[in-house]
Amino acid sequence: MLIDPQFDAELIRRYDISGPRYTSYPTAPQFREDFDETAFREQALASNCTLERRDLSLYLHLPYCASPCFYCGCTRLITRSKSAIDAYLSRLCREIELVAPLFDRDRPVVQLHLGGGTPNLLDTAQLRALMKTLSANFSLSASAHREFGIEVDPRHADAKSIQAMAELGFNRISIGVQDFDPHVQAAVNRLQSFEQIKEVVDAARRHGFRSVNLDLIYGLPKQTLAGFDTTLDAALALRPDRIATYSYAHLPRLFKAQRRIVDADLPPAPAKLALFEATLRKLTNGGYHYVGMDHFALRTDDLVVAQRDGSLQRNFQGYSTHAQCDLIGLGLSAIGKVGDSYTQNAKDLASYEAAIDSGHLPIARGIVASADDVVRRELIGELMCHGAIDIPRFESRHAIEFERYFADERTRLAELEKDGLIVVEESRLSITPRGQLLLRVVAMTFDAYLPRSASPTNFSKAI
Repeated sequence: MLIDPQFDAELIRRYDISGPRYTSYPTAPQFREDFDETAFREQALASNCTLERRDLSLYLHLPYCASPCFYCGCTRLITRSKSAIDAYLSRLCREIELVAPLFDRDRPVVQLHLGGGTPNLLDTAQLRALMKTLSANFSLSASAHREFGIEVDPRHADAKSIQAMAELGFNRISIGVQDFDPHVQAAVNRLQSFEQIKEVVDAARRHGFRSVNLDLIYGLPKQTLAGFDTTLDAALALRPDRIATYSYAHLPRLFKAQRRIVDADLPPAPAKLALFEATLRKLTNGGYHYVGMDHFALRTDDLVVAQRDGSLQRNFQGYSTHAQCDLIGLGLSAIGKVGDSYTQNAKDLASYEAAIDSGHLPIARGIVASADDVVRRELIGELMCHGAIDIPRFESRHAIEFERYFADERTRLAELEKDGLIVVEESRLSITPRGQLLLRVVAMTFDAYLPRSASPTNFSKAI
């Protein structure tokens, strides 16, 4: 069932606290350094022996960018050197060759995503070599239902490069826009024209991409309500299948590039909330369904279909389909999920290179989910993706008594229910339309790792 959210400014202001985005549970801060390459190999090999072996999903991190975007909090390296990218690709291909034998070849790769960084900083020859290595080591699905996606910076793309991506098998594209306003673009060091973006969108349509996504960010320096309204109009004119509207998290103590942003240029909290309200209103009136968090999609899009039929999931790329996959993370800082384990590669280039050069996987940390983690992960995932829990069915799956198992959470749930975020019935816990915009806040109630006395500070705000 699809639920349209209800905007309640007072409620959002009261509950706009910091918290995880729940692309995993346990979340990344809980990963441990004593989970190493040996532990990952054990998990990978065990995943071949389950009764219902999962298909595979691959995430490849291409960290290089030609110039810094000041808002960025991603793991990225700035270079214009082709030889530097070639050196990284060589090691990435070696990592693929080290990882692939751990997974049986009859497990198809039905989902592939190239993220960054700027993946399309690779030229066509480099991208072709990477895809050739993947094809030689994994069984890449030829199904029409596969999802092979790539993130694209339109400043480094044109119709010819998009055609080459299509010929290599990519059928989903995510285009970094952030804002069409040149004043905002200048403030974050990302100047790009509407025409550049339109050329990429048109080429993707012409060459058969199944899905086109535009990324926008609200809360950037120099943004105004009128200016962002114009940005939303421009995005709607391009009619992408999906629009992701991320809240800018200003954390300059964590991300060096953000120190280039002038704090006084940032919209104050009330203005930022107004930007989000305008976004929600304009996109939903424009025919897009609010999937959750930052994701909007046309009602015919696979994300909405998956939410309607109950198969929607969250992973490290946000909302996604193909729920029953083992995710293999490849490249600098990449995170994967195999079975009930999570892993993350080395986040600094020297450590990554040293591991690959010595013939080892660059696993830096990870975790094996406990039995309690598995219970809470499913509950949090259901709330984040579908906004409700069927309590008897959940109890049956996990052999628990819901009221007793979550007795410590009852006080907090009562507070959320009193404020109208949730409804708790004998057989169902549901997030209300007023609570849909605060999914993370409801999910945090069931996070056993969060402090109960204060809002965590190492995460972004809910809105």
